[in-house]
Amino acid sequence: MNPEERMQLEAEIVKTLKLIFDPEIPVNIYDLGLIYAIDIDDDKNVEIKMTLTAPNCPMADQLLDEVFRKTNMIEGVKKSKVNLVFDPPWDKSLMSEEAMLDLGLL
Repeated sequence: MNPEERMQLEAEIVKTLKLIFDPEIPVNIYDLGLIYAIDIDDDKNVEIKMTLTAPNCPMADQLLDEVFRKTNMIEGVKKSKVNLVFDPPWDKSLMSEEAMLDLGLL
C-alpha cells in the first residue's frame, strides 16, 4: 500500500468514526478524543486504539462493537480490530475545538 492509499483509507475510517456518537454525550467519538490511534498495515488490516470517557462506561460494549462493525464495513479494509486502552486517561483536553464548541465549553 502506498502512502496515498493509506491516507485515503485513513480518511474513510475517520469519516466513519465521526458518524459514531457517544451515547451519553452528543458528540462523535472522534471529535470527543476517544480515538488514540488508527494503524493500517500494508495488507489493509486496521487497528484502532480507543478509550472511553470513563472506565466504567455502561455502554462500552455497544460502542466498541459499533466501531468494530462499521470499520469492518469500509471498502478497502481487510480486517479491523479495536483495542480499548486507558493510558493515557481521557480528559476534555483531548476533545476537538468543534466538540468543545458543541458542548459550550468554549
